[in-house]
Amino acid sequence: AEHQHTRYNPLRDDWVLVSAHRVKRPWQGQVEKPPPEDVPRWDPNNPLCPGATRANGEVNPQYEGTFIFPNDFPALQPDAPQPGDSDHPLFKSAAARGVCKVMCFHPWSDLTLPLMSLAEIRAVIDTWAELATELGVSYPWVQVTQPCVPIPSHPNPPPTPAKVWASSFLPNEARLEDRTQRQHLTQHGVPMLLEYAEQEALRKERLVVENTDWLVVVPYWATWPYQTLLLPRRHVSRLQDLREGERDSLASIMQRLLIKYDNLFEVSFPYSMGWHGAPTGPYLEEDCRHWQLHAHYYPPLLRSATVRKFMVGYEMLAQAQRDLTPEQAAERLRSLPEVHYK
Repeated sequence: AEHQHTRYNPLRDDWVLVSAHRVKRPWQGQVEKPPPEDVPRWDPNNPLCPGATRANGEVNPQYEGTFIFPNDFPALQPDAPQPGDSDHPLFKSAAARGVCKVMCFHPWSDLTLPLMSLAEIRAVIDTWAELATELGVSYPWVQVTQPCVPIPSHPNPPPTPAKVWASSFLPNEARLEDRTQRQHLTQHGVPMLLEYAEQEALRKERLVVENTDWLVVVPYWATWPYQTLLLPRRHVSRLQDLREGERDSLASIMQRLLIKYDNLFEVSFPYSMGWHGAPTGPYLEEDCRHWQLHAHYYPPLLRSATVRKFMVGYEMLAQAQRDLTPEQAAERLRSLPEVHYK
C-alpha cells in the first residue's frame, strides 16, 4: 500500500507496475468540464431515438424496449475480399469478415443502465445472449461491448448504445485469453477464473459487490484505477449458457455495481465494458472447458469526474502503471451506497 511493486496478470500474461505512493501527489494537470447532465428524454437530433432518422436515411421504429440494427458504418463486413498474397514475412495480411450491430437499451435518452429497472436490465442481458447465439452459429468470436462514454468527444449523444461485433477470426485479446486459460487448466486442473473467483470470495479485500451467483472485484492485476471484473461463481463458458436465475441475479449485480460507479464522483460514470466467453462457430464442437465467462469494466476516471487516467509515456512504451492499489480502489467502491445519487 505504500511502496511500488509489480503484479502479474495471468489472464494476459503480463505485468502492471503499482506505484501506490504517487496517489499522494497534488494534482496540477488537466481538468475538463463535467459531462452534461441535462440530457433530453427524446431528441430528434439523436439518431438513436425512436422515430429519428439515422445518417443513412433510415428511420428508427417507435421501439419501446431494446432495439437492434446493423451498424450504419461497420468496421467489419461479411463480403470483404481476400487480401492478396504477401511477398515477405514482415508484410502479412489475412481476411477479416464479419458483421457489426448496434443495440439501444431503452427508448429514453436520459436513462442509463444503473437507472433502469431490473426487468429492463434483464431484457438487455437476454438480448445480448440472443445475439451471441445467433451470430455464434457462423462466427468464431462474438464481442459484446457497452462503451458508456458520456463525454463530448463521442459521436452519439448519451447514453451510448451497446456494440456487438462478430468476426471471422479470434481478436488479439480472445487469442491471448484462450492460450492463458488453456495453459492454466492443463497445469492446475481447474479453470483459471473459476479458481480466481473462489480465492477472491474468500479473501474479500478486493471484493466490491457479490450475490449468490456472481461477484465483482477490482482484480489483483487491475490496470485502470477503478477497473472491475464480473465473474460467475459456477463454471459457465458462454453468456448464452446462463440459467434463468443467473440472468436475474446478473441484472441485480450489474445495477449495484453501476450505481456505485455513478456515486463515486456523482456523475454518469464513463467506462468500456465487454463480455469474454468461449469462442463459437467451429469452436462449438471443441472442448472449451478452460474458458470461464467474465466481463471487464474499464473506467478511465482517476481523481474526480473531470480527471481521467491516460496511458502515455511509460505506459505506452514499457508497461501499464497505476497510482492506487486495487485494494484501495475496491474499498472505496465497496463503501459507496447502493442508492443512486440522483
